[in-house]
Amino acid sequence: MPTFKGIWPALVTPFTESHRVNVPVLRDLVEYLIDKRVDGLFVGGTTGEGIFLPVADRKLMVETAVNQARGRIQIISHVGAVSAHDAIDLALHAKDSGAAGVSSIMPPLYPNWTSLYHYFEALANAVGDFPLLVYLLNPNYDAVGLMKELVQIPTLVGGKYTGPNMYEMRRIIDMGKGDWSIWSGMDEQCVYAAMMGAHGAIGSTINFMPGVYRRIRESVAQGDYAAAQDLQVRANKITELMISVGFQPALKAVMTSLGIPCGGAYLPFLPISDEQRKTLFDGLAKTDFNEFVKL
Repeated sequence: MPTFKGIWPALVTPFTESHRVNVPVLRDLVEYLIDKRVDGLFVGGTTGEGIFLPVADRKLMVETAVNQARGRIQIISHVGAVSAHDAIDLALHAKDSGAAGVSSIMPPLYPNWTSLYHYFEALANAVGDFPLLVYLLNPNYDAVGLMKELVQIPTLVGGKYTGPNMYEMRRIIDMGKGDWSIWSGMDEQCVYAAMMGAHGAIGSTINFMPGVYRRIRESVAQGDYAAAQDLQVRANKITELMISVGFQPALKAVMTSLGIPCGGAYLPFLPISDEQRKTLFDGLAKTDFNEFVKL
């Protein structure tokens, strides 16, 4: 099994005006992020709006990212779906396309741990000896209790923990052996997750300022916690501003401003107004945005 670690963008998905995957821009985005020295790409997750897209478009996203990366970085495909059949179809496609592993959210409307366990077990059995990671996002589940069940799956190699409870995350880190990898999924918590032993970070704002999070983790590794905290606080001001106007469309607008036209957001996300757009970019000018995107 491969070892996963480092700074990974939760890849944003560029759309055309008709809300289809914009393949040329997606290729440019992959190159942009490779030039920024990211360690891998998490494709089709929440930030990538994958759960809302047709299966064919989700497959196209993975094919394009893997093809453009040409083995220079690892690609993990998020295959989560309410339908286990769709998730298995996506996982088999990701494996055949050359992805390094697959991940899935805890699909909504599954009534209990037993049904969730069977979902992940079916996914693992379908792809055989291929890395599987859990995307822990739902606050209504006891993440530690669920992972205690899921670690029985032989090909489970870790997961993405998107939550603020660092004690809970550390308990999940401690469950693993060997090539176990647990990423933090909240950009706002990167410094604290690194201090608690997270193997890396997967996040939305990593699409445009991966260097900040790399420096945060490097500063923690060197014991310079004050520098790491300072970077985190400054980065969070950017994230907070984006959240205030609507995070997903704000992310698309930010990427477009950097020369990567990502189009609009996909339902259920709604577009931001001209007034909100002005608020966003006027606010960004007062933060360290320009400095951080250059790192």
